[in-house]
Amino acid sequence: MDVRVGHSPDPDDAFMYWALTTDLVNKRGFRFEQVLADIQTLNQWARAARLEVTAISLATYPFVQQDYALLPHGASIGSGYGPVVVAREPMPLESLRGLEIAVPGTMTTEFLTLRLVLGEFAHRELPFEQIPDEVASGRADVGLLIHEGQLTFSELGLVKVVDLGEWWLLETGLPLPLGVNVARRDIDRLGDLSRVLRDAIACGLDHRGEALEYALEFGRGIDEAVADRFVSMYVNDLTQDYGDEGRSAVSELLRRGEAIGAFPEPVSVDWVGA
Repeated sequence: MDVRVGHSPDPDDAFMYWALTTDLVNKRGFRFEQVLADIQTLNQWARAARLEVTAISLATYPFVQQDYALLPHGASIGSGYGPVVVAREPMPLESLRGLEIAVPGTMTTEFLTLRLVLGEFAHRELPFEQIPDEVASGRADVGLLIHEGQLTFSELGLVKVVDLGEWWLLETGLPLPLGVNVARRDIDRLGDLSRVLRDAIACGLDHRGEALEYALEFGRGIDEAVADRFVSMYVNDLTQDYGDEGRSAVSELLRRGEAIGAFPEPVSVDWVGA
């Protein structure tokens, strides 16, 4: 069976799926094609159920829950760290309420989390890779950074206003689940497919050097040290399995999103293999 796996062209996602390009895991009769797109595009594709397996923002799951179930692995979860809002000069958090914020997409978990912090706020959508320069140049007052921008913004002279992962941990005591992997409900042998993808993540961690070398191809010019740090942040124990803590974090974030009317209907969290 052919399975298209959608993920962002980023070091952490590439690291997770490196093993699918090798013969190191038993693919159980599945043939995999990796489809690369930015997370906002993947979110939009998921609303059309385009791919069999895909990374999406957790905040998008309520919009696609009829077609997809959550895989119990592959999540990008940060404990005490996450996307950051940056500016050219230090400013108090309260100042953000009066400014337009450049964001990487309104269907992202980062956008939902910032809504939980600020309430409704003025925003402008941009491709995530353009936001650091947009702020540094003065074309935007502040920006919400994801991916490696979380680690490299100081190189552009930018300063952190708030780290959403840190805010969420202080608010809830839980890690912040950002990206999740989902599988389409109409797939035959969904349990077998889930096991292959779980094994691929474990294989990457067991062969870290090779997987990291592959992941560097997707690093948009960052050096090995930054890529290694980024992968370490978002391919961790919770990536292999959410566990009780990770599942509680998913439920809490979706509960809070539902409470502010962010979703079109009540959310039913459904896990493959549950």
